[in-house]
Amino acid sequence: MAEPTPRRNEPRLRPAPLLFEPAEAAADPEHFFDLESIDEPRALLERSTELTHAFRAAADRAMEFQAIAAAQLADPRRFDRLTAADIAERAEWTEDYAKKMVEFGRDLLRGEPAD
Repeated sequence: MAEPTPRRNEPRLRPAPLLFEPAEAAADPEHFFDLESIDEPRALLERSTELTHAFRAAADRAMEFQAIAAAQLADPRRFDRLTAADIAERAEWTEDYAKKMVEFGRDLLRGEPAD
């Protein structure tokens, strides 16, 4: 289960850097962040755990940005605001999920912690 994402008033922990791989390495399906080249199990566990935490943190942060964008797009003060159905279609969500993301984004914009 992912750890809770720190809020604005809490310091963010820096996960392991996600290094971009050269195109030829990324094209090789057996290649994944050079993990296949680590022979020592302790080192492999350590690095793969770092990557797991980094991916979770990145996914949590990206989801927060999705929610903020959804809230901004649904803002009734915008002349070009979108409906929840429009947002759902663009993000490939259900309409109910889009409504929840808009509310979550509004909470984030107000600086309120998530439940």
